[in-house]
Amino acid sequence: MNSSFVDSERKTLPAVPLRDMVVFPFMMAPFIVGRESSVRALELALARPGKQLFLISQKDPKIDDPERGDIQDIGVVARVIQNLKLPNGNVKVMVEGEKRAKLSDLMEDGGALYAEVDIFDIQFPMNDKLQSYMGKVLGAFEQYAKTSHHLAFEGLMPTLKMDDPDRFADTLAAHLMVTTTEKQSLLEMLNPYERLQRLHDLIDVEIEKVNIEKRINVQVKKQMEKAQKEYYLNEKVKAIHDELGRKDDRSEELKELKDRIAKSGMHKEAEQKAEQELKRLEAMPPVSAEATVSRNYIDWLVSVPWKKKSRELRDLKKAQTILDSDHYGLVKIKDRILEFLAVRSLTKKTQSSIICFVGPPGVGKSSLAKSIAKATGRKFVRLSLGGVRDEAEIRGHRRTYIGAFPGQIIQMMKKAGTVNPVFLLDEIDKMAMDFRGDPAAALLEVLDPEQNDAFADHYLDVDYDLSKVMFIATANVLHTIPAPLRDRMEVIELTGYTPNEKLAIAEQFLIPKQLERHGLDDKDAEISEDAVRELVDYYTREAGVRNLEREIGGLCRKLARRFVDGSDDSLKILDGSRVQELLGKHRFRKRSKNQESVVGVTTGLAWTEVGGEILETQVSLMKGKGKLTLTGKLGDVMQESARAAVSFVRSRAEVLGIDPEFAENTDVHLHVPEGAIPKDGPSAGITMATALVSALTNIPVHKDVAMTGEITLRGTVLPVGGIKDKILAAFRADITEIVVSKENEKDLEDLPAEVRSVLNIHLVEEMDEVLTIALDGEIQSLPEGKEKFDSSDAAVDSGSLAH
Repeated sequence: MNSSFVDSERKTLPAVPLRDMVVFPFMMAPFIVGRESSVRALELALARPGKQLFLISQKDPKIDDPERGDIQDIGVVARVIQNLKLPNGNVKVMVEGEKRAKLSDLMEDGGALYAEVDIFDIQFPMNDKLQSYMGKVLGAFEQYAKTSHHLAFEGLMPTLKMDDPDRFADTLAAHLMVTTTEKQSLLEMLNPYERLQRLHDLIDVEIEKVNIEKRINVQVKKQMEKAQKEYYLNEKVKAIHDELGRKDDRSEELKELKDRIAKSGMHKEAEQKAEQELKRLEAMPPVSAEATVSRNYIDWLVSVPWKKKSRELRDLKKAQTILDSDHYGLVKIKDRILEFLAVRSLTKKTQSSIICFVGPPGVGKSSLAKSIAKATGRKFVRLSLGGVRDEAEIRGHRRTYIGAFPGQIIQMMKKAGTVNPVFLLDEIDKMAMDFRGDPAAALLEVLDPEQNDAFADHYLDVDYDLSKVMFIATANVLHTIPAPLRDRMEVIELTGYTPNEKLAIAEQFLIPKQLERHGLDDKDAEISEDAVRELVDYYTREAGVRNLEREIGGLCRKLARRFVDGSDDSLKILDGSRVQELLGKHRFRKRSKNQESVVGVTTGLAWTEVGGEILETQVSLMKGKGKLTLTGKLGDVMQESARAAVSFVRSRAEVLGIDPEFAENTDVHLHVPEGAIPKDGPSAGITMATALVSALTNIPVHKDVAMTGEITLRGTVLPVGGIKDKILAAFRADITEIVVSKENEKDLEDLPAEVRSVLNIHLVEEMDEVLTIALDGEIQSLPEGKEKFDSSDAAVDSGSLAH
């Protein structure tokens, strides 16, 4: 060996591998020898004069016949002190460790293992520093022995008073309660000082473990004492109640829960879950937190409707009357509800209906859902999805969380109290997603007729049947709803109202409602048709009637005050001339067509979330170098449409009688007014192209013409969306000539008859047709071989749209 304090001697000794055990020098160790090879080795050692054998630990205690690679390198030469043969053939033996030894070779002979070993004789010199450190380690070990209660400290301390650091370290290591791996690492350390340092670290760790265990035991004891105290007091209170003849509230509560479970009508899986939870609740202390969780869970299971349903109204005439009394128009939606009731009257087994009303604000989407519930005789519940970001809002939280609750779907079903309510999912297009999940994805199961008969709420943790629910969703736009969710719903579009429809709604619904709300009646005040038209034209700008109702309410408040004061009897009949007196100056100017045909100015049609609008496009030309300027806060798509329109005009310059060099010596400025409002989309393509051609040819655009459509570089007019709302906007602005793509003909069928009878709608395929209709004058040059377009051929007769 290289160490100056270690001498070695080589010997061959019988070897016994040990399982989960390490023997140190100077240590008395009892163990049982059972393997044949080990018993044979023990017998050979007993036959020798010194009764010596080599003890070495196995790396894996599960191996029965270890080889050289399965045992450690360092072991102990020990002397057999006692041995006793047991009836089963095993031998109980007591040995005393003498010296460390390193295994050089392992052999087998006559059924026994022999080890060729180098025996170490360690003579480490003592000094003051080592003596002091031995005292420090002994103090730490004394603290460990006192706190662990595993060691007989009083009998052990005298054996530790010695000056040999090697023996001192081995004695401590033998009595330390650490793992076999740690003990083996201590055995392999030949330097006593290093061994003492390692022992000191291990003793400190063991002391900390003992202290932690003590703290835990104290806490557990306190909790047990508290639980025992509560149990004792509860039992005492129960005995007092029995003595006084009072009923046990807890027993009554558990009995009531059991009865509610039996009467709830829940399916077998849910009933088993509820009964299992009830058994757990019976075994818990009533004041424990876990009992509260179990009680709440059972309450939710029995409170949710499982079988109770509303009796449906299947009288179609009565349903029609209810729908007509609540809403004006909306023929398509009313027909859909009546069809649903007709099917329900013929068959009992129908899948849940999932309808989505899409339209601008204030057109009656939410109130229509209430009316449907009334017409079908079902309960009505509403869930607002605007701003919902957390999937748990839909599916609920698992019961492992503190304060967990079912999702909003189950909560609303509990509120409804029946399994077949009309369930309104309001503002379904306003949902969002973040790190907490995607609520739209959770709704896929709710709104899928093939899956929602087994809806899984995380809190209830049992299947719940939603197949009898009539789901109605509302949205302002469709493009923000994920495609898979949109695919599961039957989309019905609600467009804006015409002024005449608003007038009818106000007279039939809004005015009577507001008069009643403000304590007035027909005798106290009358709001004339002129007054309503004044409100529609100058105090509101919307597709629906929400702001109109608000303004009517404002008039009613003014009338109520004057009626109470008795200051002005002339206001009993309110006409249009008195509206401004009560509500102040006009808030909006009426959108109307240009009063005269102007060069470079075209009226376009736009769609917004609140309905259609007319949008003027202006083009100015200046001397320059062909620069194109686009203003009016145009979006990327609209800017690209403008560039496509310019490219089309340049490619057709000669045909249109335009100087082909205009792109090099003329700057073009295209502006869409109301520049603070963002605008985007491709539908202004033909509008911008017409304005540009008008400016370059100096031919004015007809003041009565409005248009919408996308343009291609070849001059083809492509279809666009929102046609009904756009045409209604033109109708409100008194425009009579409308130009749209021929492919949009299908969208014209939903126009009200009063609109179709007034408007002249032109269906076009090419830009040349648009120019022929829109320009108030002839273009000098037209494509060779192409006849001049006759606007009367493109006009859609009002009667032809009703097919």
